[in-house]
Amino acid sequence: MTATSILLSVVLTLSMSLANGASTSAPGLEVSGDHANACVVASLPGPEYYRIDLVPTRRLVGSASVNGYGDVYFASSPFGVALTSTGHYAYDLKVEVSGLRERSGKEYVLWVTSPSLDEIHRIGPLVDGRLSTRVEMNKYLVVLTLEDAGVTSNKWQGPVVMRGMSRSGLMHTMAGHGPFESEPCAQYGYR
Repeated sequence: MTATSILLSVVLTLSMSLANGASTSAPGLEVSGDHANACVVASLPGPEYYRIDLVPTRRLVGSASVNGYGDVYFASSPFGVALTSTGHYAYDLKVEVSGLRERSGKEYVLWVTSPSLDEIHRIGPLVDGRLSTRVEMNKYLVVLTLEDAGVTSNKWQGPVVMRGMSRSGLMHTMAGHGPFESEPCAQYGYR
């Protein structure tokens, strides 16, 4: 028997098993809805290492005690890691912020931007201190601003309330190290 015929036998056996209703679930796999016959690797919770700490900028009265973070998960994919057509990783970002004061006629808006600020994406206003989105950049900043309610624009107009940096972006700053020890790391999203 040749390798090709063995492979063909295995594929046919698996196809017939699936057609007859055999279970496709296995540890780390999730099959549901429109993907009933597709094998999709579940989006598993990312380790705490991937959490983005959102640091208050203290540019608003009462914002020094605000706490926030963004949990980063790898987006679901049949290949284990989701990539965009340009080769960037696709992440699911779930942001949660507590301690924000309500401000009349204002809303807290979440943004995701490249570290050089040349690519800025308005995600939207926080709802009950939470917001989820898909991020398709390898290195990025998460920025929370205070904007006029109902106004949409391509760039933020109001003050930055909080900001944080993706773990991949943290590797490219020397703040707080070597000759830059006098630089406060918190200015760059570190705690």
